[in-house]
Amino acid sequence: MSKSNQKRSQVGLPPGTLLHIGEKKIETVKITVINYDQTHFQEKEADSVEECLSLENTSQITWINIDGIHDVETVQKIGDYFNIHPLTLEDILNTRQRPKMEDFAEYIFLVLKAWHYHEKERKVYTDQISLILGPHVVISFQESEGNVFDPIKKRIRNEKSIIRKMGADYLAYALVDAIVDNYFVILETFGEDIEDVQEKLLADPTTETLEAIQTLKREMITLRKSVWPLREVVNNLERRESLLIKKGTLVYLRDVYDHTIQVMDTVETFRDMLAGMLDIYLSSLSNKMNEVMKVLTIIATIFIPLTFIAGIYGMNFVYMPELQNYWGYPVVLMLMSVIGLSMVMYFRKKKWL
Repeated sequence: MSKSNQKRSQVGLPPGTLLHIGEKKIETVKITVINYDQTHFQEKEADSVEECLSLENTSQITWINIDGIHDVETVQKIGDYFNIHPLTLEDILNTRQRPKMEDFAEYIFLVLKAWHYHEKERKVYTDQISLILGPHVVISFQESEGNVFDPIKKRIRNEKSIIRKMGADYLAYALVDAIVDNYFVILETFGEDIEDVQEKLLADPTTETLEAIQTLKREMITLRKSVWPLREVVNNLERRESLLIKKGTLVYLRDVYDHTIQVMDTVETFRDMLAGMLDIYLSSLSNKMNEVMKVLTIIATIFIPLTFIAGIYGMNFVYMPELQNYWGYPVVLMLMSVIGLSMVMYFRKKKWL
């Protein structure tokens, strides 16, 4: 179904209607359940939603991760079991949401955007990640099977990790922090691409250079749309007086907020650099055109007196000075050469050449 058809299919539907809006980025839905506390750890991939729900352990922290949200039935079953509001489920299935946070008292709902960089295409793809924070459970919904949460899984497997001693709110913080930290990795790659384009721009700007600049500018717009509202999300999460977030976790959330500001500053810096590079490209084209015009003007100026002399002696008059002279033709050529060389030397003295 095309994007336009998906939009039209939403028109007139009642609020809370469950309909997947977006691309199907994975063939089969993958459900992973992790239960842990300070002394116990269990990780298992569930074959069905029923098996996933049976693995929930209320005495431990439970993390349910769903890769692939195109299966509406899977999302609805999980929503029914955990008593998730239909409007939240609708937002989970709609991958065109902007980053946001909603507090439903029983749970906190977060929408974030994860970045994935395609090296061959030199392009960033965004995946929507939805998080639900409950008293002892965190549910994450991803469009595709990404690796952004792999460091968190590795930390949970480590018995000595601090995450094993903390609650579900700390796990939610860790997931948000992993997404934000991945932004720095992507931005570092973009920084290298911008430096490469800048070197080509200063050496020999071409139409390919202009295309690269425009592509990077579009990517920066996409990244800015993901980061700008995220700052407000983390700020609200930090200031929210909720029983689901402990005071000890607020310190870590403030750190994520600082990282979000740094990411935003970096994106704005790259946007300013690309705008300046576009101005440099246009200036380079203008300078090249000026150089060409200067050379053509000098050539035309040199040939003006020579053309004048040739025009005089090209007139069909019988009685003209030196017309019958044996050395007349060589003398005129010599005179024209002297005039041309004198003008070239004058232009060099004025540093016009």
